[in-house]
Amino acid sequence: MTLPDTVAVRYTEDEAEYVSLRPVVRQTFQIRELVDMILAVTGKDVARVAQILKSGAVAYHGYRYWWKGFEPADGELVELLAAYPDADPSRPFDLKKCSAIVIESGESPPHHTFNISVAAASTRRFLRTRSFWDELTALAREARPVYRDYSYARRADVYVSEITPARAAQLAAAAKSRLPRSMHAKTGFLAQAARILWIVPREPSS
Repeated sequence: MTLPDTVAVRYTEDEAEYVSLRPVVRQTFQIRELVDMILAVTGKDVARVAQILKSGAVAYHGYRYWWKGFEPADGELVELLAAYPDADPSRPFDLKKCSAIVIESGESPPHHTFNISVAAASTRRFLRTRSFWDELTALAREARPVYRDYSYARRADVYVSEITPARAAQLAAAAKSRLPRSMHAKTGFLAQAARILWIVPREPSS
């Protein structure tokens, strides 16, 4: 089947444990918009993307989307996905281009995560001379983050720094003294943190 230009989509909040009483929203997606969302779930896997387009349903960011499923021609789907970036381990880490960080606990998948933008991490509390971002910058310079993958959900390259228990304790102390008190409930696990993910958006043409 030729890929349609637009797809009629319905969606509602995803309440998997019981029948949802939330309103259903109807919206027309450009095919690229729909594929953007699917890639965030599947990664750049032609077979999986094709399977979801055919099944006509996907859960994403707390919502469930569905449409009349269709089976795209392999060649057209391959051509469409070719326009999306690939993971590129040769890309050097550039701290200045980092937009956010994610700190994870050691389990797989991690039980605890803390997401914060560079802008928020750079804010100094009253009478503090250093920010939480200063602590993270020092860590990045000590142990250069290594490339992990490309995130289609974030449209960014992701780098990772594994951290020692001693470094995790330092991060926890820095978070307590330098971040707003409203964030402390989210950062209570940092003494047991195992890694930091550095989010570096990739320009469309790069």
